[in-house]
Amino acid sequence: MAISDRERDHLRRRFDDYHRTGDTAVRDELVTAHLRLAIHLARRFDNRGVPLDDLIQVASLGLLKAVERFDSERGLEFSTFATPTVVGELKRHFRDKGWSARVPRRVQDLHVRLNVLVGELTHQLGRSPTIAELAQAARTSAEEVLEAMEAAEAYRAASLDGPSLNGDRPGVAGTLGQTDEALFQVENRMLVERLLATMAPREQLMVRLRFYEEMTQSEIADRLDISQMHVSRLLTRCLDNFRQLLEAEGLDQDGLGPH
Repeated sequence: MAISDRERDHLRRRFDDYHRTGDTAVRDELVTAHLRLAIHLARRFDNRGVPLDDLIQVASLGLLKAVERFDSERGLEFSTFATPTVVGELKRHFRDKGWSARVPRRVQDLHVRLNVLVGELTHQLGRSPTIAELAQAARTSAEEVLEAMEAAEAYRAASLDGPSLNGDRPGVAGTLGQTDEALFQVENRMLVERLLATMAPREQLMVRLRFYEEMTQSEIADRLDISQMHVSRLLTRCLDNFRQLLEAEGLDQDGLGPH
């Protein structure tokens, strides 16, 4: 991030030019000259669920604000002045835009504090801190610590098209449901019911017992107290009648589809 003394003097003069003239072209030149700083700071927040390109845009906005506010007469290096502004813009973006679900501000703030405390306490204790230790360090209750930890689940949404966590199953979308193999049969069932309604009650009963309740001819004979041969003749007649009705509808009795 270091720049030469010559470049530093040139940029300081350009800051003076901008604040004297308000020329946006000079402002854009200053932003471009310090864009490496914005990119460097944006990378510090990478891998937190927000694309790096978005982070660079946010950091560039913070850089623009810093250019607007910087006063070279105070003797500060611009990078020293701009860093808190850019980092603040990035943190504000994560706080306000990074949550998939609406989470209270106090819980968001505690979640951020806990991220810092976990690292600090792990270094001090040589192990992961307990909930009670985190609560004591954050000066809050264990219940609020747990609430903030659970709220972290609302920070990053899982993509419906993304793979499962262990990679051996379809993505989230693949677990939401499955194709109903019987769906295409709905229209056929409605047609059958309509055609059955045109048949005599005894024929309807015969068809329902054989094809809906899946009874054998012998079982139907016992049920109706008639001979099995009689059942066979009645079923044959029922199916012949049904076939004629299908043909009258212009349908194929095999697939119940149009010819």
